[in-house]
Amino acid sequence: MGVMKRAFALVFAGIALLAASACQTNDDSNVTLPTTPAPVMTERFAGTLDVKKNVTHDFTITLSGGLLTVTLTAAGPPANIVMGLAVGTSDGTTCTILQNGTTNTAAGANPQLSGTLNGGKYCVQVSDIGNQTAPVTYAVTITHY
Repeated sequence: MGVMKRAFALVFAGIALLAASACQTNDDSNVTLPTTPAPVMTERFAGTLDVKKNVTHDFTITLSGGLLTVTLTAAGPPANIVMGLAVGTSDGTTCTILQNGTTNTAAGANPQLSGTLNGGKYCVQVSDIGNQTAPVTYAVTITHY
């Protein structure tokens, strides 16, 4: 019985040494420190859009290189009406639409516009693309960080 205890102790010690050596590294350059992700900002805008008009809402992105998504979440009546949706830069009075920052879309659950933007003042624009016959209510959700 004493021989088995010693054999078990030797096997256990060997396993412990192997585990300890596997955890050692001589290269500190592979150490990755945890980072805190940027907080996601969600902004919601809603209103009523008159025939042949557009409306803009301003928002600010504080971090450069942050992801932006824009979703027309509701528009109607009628429920399937296609609206203009655009993102631009804002000087507080004018919304200058970004290249590739516009689409015509019906409301939906998935983002219709997305991209990466630097920090700054921006705007989202909802517009009648010529198919409205009466005022339309809308809702837009923007997420960015």
